[in-house]
Amino acid sequence: KDDWFLSQTSLPERKKARGDVPDAHPDPHPVSEPTSPVSDFENSYNYVLSRLAGVDQTIHKLTVGHYTLDVKVSQLIDRLSTMDAKVLELEDSIREVFQHSKTNRKETGRLEGCQKGRRIGYKCYLVYNSYEDYAGASRKCLERGGRMAMPRDRKEQEALADYVKAFFHPGNWPVWLGINDLQSEGTYLYDDGAQVSYFQWRKHFLSSQPDGGRRENCVAMASDDGDWWDHYCDRAMNYVCEFDD
Repeated sequence: KDDWFLSQTSLPERKKARGDVPDAHPDPHPVSEPTSPVSDFENSYNYVLSRLAGVDQTIHKLTVGHYTLDVKVSQLIDRLSTMDAKVLELEDSIREVFQHSKTNRKETGRLEGCQKGRRIGYKCYLVYNSYEDYAGASRKCLERGGRMAMPRDRKEQEALADYVKAFFHPGNWPVWLGINDLQSEGTYLYDDGAQVSYFQWRKHFLSSQPDGGRRENCVAMASDDGDWWDHYCDRAMNYVCEFDD
């Protein structure tokens, strides 16, 4: 048996088995291999080169991105310029349509005034049975291509009074005329700026007109007798427009 064991094992193993070779213990303080200064420099140099290469790539990407952004901004500016031009064209078209609309409305109002209203000399009068203050009534008449009624003499006044009386008969409803003393108290002007030379104030021992002083500066006609009264300009009442025939 001993001969067979010796033939199957190596000499170190046989020595270890007999206890002739002690077990090896790791060195508690291993000594590291010294590094070369040249290799450290090369490592640092290669590291710096790699970082510089990365920075160069980043700068290249930023340059490409900046160029792309410039191109897109230029395209956007071109599109905005084109859009601005189209907006200006659209605004011009809208103004043109609006102007045509105003012109058509004025022409329609004038035709309506002369077809539905009363022709008196070279004018046509039309009562509007809707409530407006003085300024609103003036604006409505202008939008319709006319102006508020402004009787210039007795003939026009009497014809207008007959028309208004027939329109509201048997009631008595005042209507605005285009006459006021808003600029200067006691100096009455037509809505077109001309000074009034003919008056039809109500004369009565109880209520002679005008009696409102600085408070009542706009003139209305009573529908029952055609007399004029001064009123607060913000009062809402019916009105009469006149149109050129």
